[in-house]
Amino acid sequence: MMIRIMFFLFFASQVLVYFIPTTTFALSLSSNTDKLALLSLKEKLTNGVPNSLPSWNHSLDFCEWQGVTCGRRHKRVSVLHLENQTWGGTLAPSLGNLTFLRFLTLSNIDLHGEIPAQIGRLKRLEALDLRNNKLQGEIPKELTNCTSIKVLELLINRFTGRVPTWFESMKQLTTLVLENNNLFGTIPSSLQNISSLQMISLTENHLKGTIPYSLGTGSFGSVFKGSLPNFERPIAVKVLNLETRGAAKSFVAECNALGKMKHRNLVKILTCCSSVDYKGEDFKAIVFEFMPEGSLENVLHNNEGSENENHSLILSKRVDIALDVAHALDYLHHDEDQVVVHCDIKPSNVLLDEDMVAHLGDFGLARLIHGSTRHSSKDQVDSSTIKGTIGYLPPEYGAGGPVTPKGDIYSYGILLLEMLTGKRPTDHIFYENLSLHKLCKMKIPEEILDIVDSSLVIPTVEDQTWMVENNIKECLVMFATIGVACSEEFPAKRMLTKHVILKLLEIKQKLSH
Repeated sequence: MMIRIMFFLFFASQVLVYFIPTTTFALSLSSNTDKLALLSLKEKLTNGVPNSLPSWNHSLDFCEWQGVTCGRRHKRVSVLHLENQTWGGTLAPSLGNLTFLRFLTLSNIDLHGEIPAQIGRLKRLEALDLRNNKLQGEIPKELTNCTSIKVLELLINRFTGRVPTWFESMKQLTTLVLENNNLFGTIPSSLQNISSLQMISLTENHLKGTIPYSLGTGSFGSVFKGSLPNFERPIAVKVLNLETRGAAKSFVAECNALGKMKHRNLVKILTCCSSVDYKGEDFKAIVFEFMPEGSLENVLHNNEGSENENHSLILSKRVDIALDVAHALDYLHHDEDQVVVHCDIKPSNVLLDEDMVAHLGDFGLARLIHGSTRHSSKDQVDSSTIKGTIGYLPPEYGAGGPVTPKGDIYSYGILLLEMLTGKRPTDHIFYENLSLHKLCKMKIPEEILDIVDSSLVIPTVEDQTWMVENNIKECLVMFATIGVACSEEFPAKRMLTKHVILKLLEIKQKLSH
C-alpha cells in the first residue's frame, strides 16, 4: 500500500512539473500573439508615417503601449483606443487575432479601405467606434459573429450598400450610429426586432422609409429617442400619427399647453415641428427633454425595458414622486392667466429623470381654461369629447360633466393609491362594486398593511422591527388617506392641491426621523 501511495505522489509531482511550465508557455504564447498582432496593425494603421506610435517598440511591454490596455489576469489586450491622427492607413487582418479585445476605438485617424472580415473573430468585442474616417465598402456581415457587441459607431465614413437586415441578429446591440455615409435603399423594418436598441442614427444617407423602433406608442403617435447637434443631452421626439382621429388636435393642445410653461416638474418641451415629410405628407412632432429613468408605470409594474426594480422604490421615494406631481398640478391649476387641466393623469404620463425627480408629461388631452373666471359656468369645458384612460377618468366626465381641475385631482388620487398598493385600478380583483378607492377606504387604518405593496413593509432593522413598522404604518395610513380623499366620487369633497402638498410634506418629515 505504501509503495502504491509513493508511486502516485511521484507520478502526480511529475504531472504538476510538466503542467505548470506548459500553462505558462501557453499564456506567453497568447500574449506574444497579441504583441505581433499590434505590431502588424501599427504597420498598416500608420502607413509608414515616421515617429508614429513611438512607444510601440520591443523595449517596452506592449501592455504599456500608447492606447493599449490589458486585462489584469491574462495580460491580453482588452482595450485599444487611438484617435485624432492623420496617418491615412488601413485596418490589418491581424486585428482579428486580438481575441480578448472588448473595446476598440480608432476614430479620426484618416483610415481608408474596408473593414477586414477577420473582425468577426472578436467574440468578446462590446464596442466598436470607427467614426470620422474614410472607410468604404459594405458593412461586413462578419460583425454578426461579434455576439457581445453593444455599441456600433461607424458614422462619418464612406460605407455603401444597404442598411443590413442582419443587424436584427445582434441581440445585445444598444447603440447603432451609421449617419453620414453613402448607404441607400429602404430602412429595414427588421430593426424593430432589436429589443435592446436604445439609440439609432441613420441621418445624412440616401435612405427612405421610417425608423420603426420607438420608445413607446401612445394614443396619437410614437416616441423616439434622438439627439440634436450642439445639445449634450438626449431628446425624446413624439411623432404624431396624423391618420389617428384627434392627433392634429392633440398636437395643438400639447404645444399650447406646454409652450409657455416652465416648471421643474413638467416635461420640458424644446420645440414643436410642423412640416411635410419626404412623401409630401403632413408631419408633426414635438421634441422634449429625454427622461432616462422612464415612466412611473415601468417602475411600479416592472414593465419590459425598465431598468428599475419595484423594490427599489421605497416609501420615501414614492412620497417624493407624489409631491413632484402635486407641485406640477398646483402650478397648472392656479395660473392667473391660463388654467390647464391635464385630463390624463396616470403612471405612464409621469416621467422620471436621472435623479428620479418626477415630471408630468403628455398633454395631448389637456384643456385650457382662461382667466380668473375658471370657476364660472361660462368658462367650463364640456367633457363629452374627453377620452382619458379607464380607471383614472373621474366619474363626472363619464356623465358628461364639465372639465375642471377637480377632475385631475381625482386621477391623482387614483395614482397615489396605485403607488401605495401596486395595483392598477383596472386590476382583475376589482369588479362589481369593489374599486381601488373603496378597497383602500375600507382598510384604513387598521388593515392598511393588508393592501400595501409588500416591498413597503419589509423592516430594515431587525432589532427595531416594531418601531420601524409602526412608523411606516402611520405614514402609509396618511398616504392612503390622501389618495382616498382626492378620489372621492363628488368633486366638492376632493382635496385641494395645497392641502395635499402640506400633508405629503408632513409624511416626508416623519419618514426622515
